[in-house]
Amino acid sequence: MDAAAEEARHLGLRFQRGFLAGRRLGTFPWAELEKKLKSSSDALLLLDILQKTILHPLCLKYPPSVKYRRCFISELIKKHESIATEPLDELYDVLADILNKEESTNCYKSYLLPTGDSVTLSETVAIISQGTTGLVTWDAALYLAEWAIENSAIFSNRTILELGSGIGLTGIAICKTCNPKAYVFSDYHHCVLEQLRENINLNGFVLESETENHTKMQSQNQRAKVMDLQGPKITVAELDWSSVTEEQLSELQADVVIAADVVYDPQITLSLIGVLQQLSTSKTAGKPPEIYIAFMVRNPDTYHLFQTELGKVGIGWQVVPTHTKNLFLYDLHSNITLLKLLA
Repeated sequence: MDAAAEEARHLGLRFQRGFLAGRRLGTFPWAELEKKLKSSSDALLLLDILQKTILHPLCLKYPPSVKYRRCFISELIKKHESIATEPLDELYDVLADILNKEESTNCYKSYLLPTGDSVTLSETVAIISQGTTGLVTWDAALYLAEWAIENSAIFSNRTILELGSGIGLTGIAICKTCNPKAYVFSDYHHCVLEQLRENINLNGFVLESETENHTKMQSQNQRAKVMDLQGPKITVAELDWSSVTEEQLSELQADVVIAADVVYDPQITLSLIGVLQQLSTSKTAGKPPEIYIAFMVRNPDTYHLFQTELGKVGIGWQVVPTHTKNLFLYDLHSNITLLKLLA
């Protein structure tokens, strides 16, 4: 493959990753596309991008929102028209098909993994829905998933507890790439838990039917398990940070505890500190779990409060160095920090 063809292929893959993950259209390499189109009247690049995005099998089965697809195809048509060539019927056929679709309150986003597999999530179109922000994927979850994939030995053949799992991106990525022995997803809002279970099933992990107890976490023998014996045992636990007991946390027998984007509100932060304190004193095989917390520093005061409260309960911390691979597309300028807690 010559250099120009390789550049075109790489450009198509960048569009693919961004589109399937539902990233903001303004972050796409439109200028590079326009430059390529102007240097060659060949429409094959546009058709390749179309196949890698709107006509990709993942998109056809699990489509992004109608508005998102409409805006994307409209931008592709605009770029094509700017080079004053003959109309591409394929572009207009796709647009016509999208215009006949009805918008939904939910959409899908798919994140491509280095294994060739993917994580597909059902999300709400709105950032805040049903009184919670937990029904969308935040950048710190993507960051934590990337780090975990690059450091899979930390998770391999171990029991993982995730606090504030949201709709499941980080945990599903770890289950697919890091070979954990068991994985406990946890959250509190009933709508988030419902969406989380749906996404776990969507990605090929089958949970046994379980009897919900909305007032306390399930005991160990009640947990839902993956039917596929080659995969990790998976649990979805309803976990209220303000009332969970040390005994309940100890029952989970976690070797590693992770959380993403849970440090954003002072009141929630104080409840989180209580859980972390309880976890730091629980022991599996004679030692406390390793704890990793990833978050975007939106408000320095909240970040400092988190550090101060950790110190008050005798928990130290160290910043984990940034990993090298950017597998998922998020704002690389975001101030995301990953801490390892030291009991």
